[in-house]
Amino acid sequence: MRLVVLGSTGSIGRQTLDVARRLGLRVVGLAAGQNAERLREQIAAFGPEVVYAHPRVAESLRSAFPKVRFVPDPSEVAAWPAEAAVAAIPGLAGLAPVRAAVASGKRVALANKEAMVAAGPLIWAAAEKSGAELLPVDSEHSALFQALAGERTGEVAELYLTASGGPFLREPEDLSQVTPEMALKHPRWKMGEKVTIDSATLFNKGLEVLEAKEFFRIPLERIRVLVHPQAYIHGLVRFRDGSLKAQLGPTDMRLFIQYALTYPNRRASPLASAPIPEHLELFPPDTGRFPALAVAYRAGEKGPLAQVAANAADEVAVAAFLRGRLPFNRIPWLIERIVEEAPAGPLDWDSLYATDAWARRRSEELL
Repeated sequence: MRLVVLGSTGSIGRQTLDVARRLGLRVVGLAAGQNAERLREQIAAFGPEVVYAHPRVAESLRSAFPKVRFVPDPSEVAAWPAEAAVAAIPGLAGLAPVRAAVASGKRVALANKEAMVAAGPLIWAAAEKSGAELLPVDSEHSALFQALAGERTGEVAELYLTASGGPFLREPEDLSQVTPEMALKHPRWKMGEKVTIDSATLFNKGLEVLEAKEFFRIPLERIRVLVHPQAYIHGLVRFRDGSLKAQLGPTDMRLFIQYALTYPNRRASPLASAPIPEHLELFPPDTGRFPALAVAYRAGEKGPLAQVAANAADEVAVAAFLRGRLPFNRIPWLIERIVEEAPAGPLDWDSLYATDAWARRRSEELL
């Protein structure tokens, strides 16, 4: 299999390359940002045909690898001839490359949740036109995908996404005093700053709810969240006869990346003998303590442009918190204001980008 990796120097990108090496996949394209040293190592190790790097570092890399084609846009890497792409460029910046990968008709292993949150119907329309396959990489959505295999969508009563609860599940009592240093210390995973802060507010789980709504095309009111600190149960499906199916396993993203790349087959993995926890908890989230989750549901109820606006407002809010411009407990407030002011109307590519730009401007005004 020929593979392109979008966001290759990030956490998902690095784990994808681990999987590619073990499975013997041919990595033909890499797209990354400003981490020149890590990208240099990846180019040397995998010998890709095409690379996108941030303009600040591209020239030095071009000099070091004269036989590699460097392109000015990550969408060119996304569209490069290959059987599959792992889309792991975070935020709305990853949307255009996802769109290009889908338009090229390849399998797209989707690790960029914002693409579905902001543009789900448009991405599905593009996939139906090109024949592209969309498979989820997020552990929760991969779990639901696996639990739904062979089942009729009409027989699904509810989908359940699980959340570890983040660093502030039970303390401190006063979240107004949370600092960036505190919020960036996730008790279980090491991730990028944006997703780590979103996990601390639980807005990340709200984005995942909206992603599930768009990916599985299930009504929002049938999607639930359960807090599961052990992070071993990743997703559950309740059917209309009352039965439940769940996907359980170690929280190692390489497992879900491999599944997306090898589906419908299951290849052997070093995780096959991982231990099973003796104690598992599941309980509802406290939306009084974590109002960002309720705000995400509100965006999904209001409509597609509100989802675009919520995503944009969150990006602005998280950046403001990290710079000391917004208290931690005011992140949900800013997103909620933008959701309530968000325009109504049909979703198309023009309205998507116009709403995103408006939401960012308005968020800065409110700050």
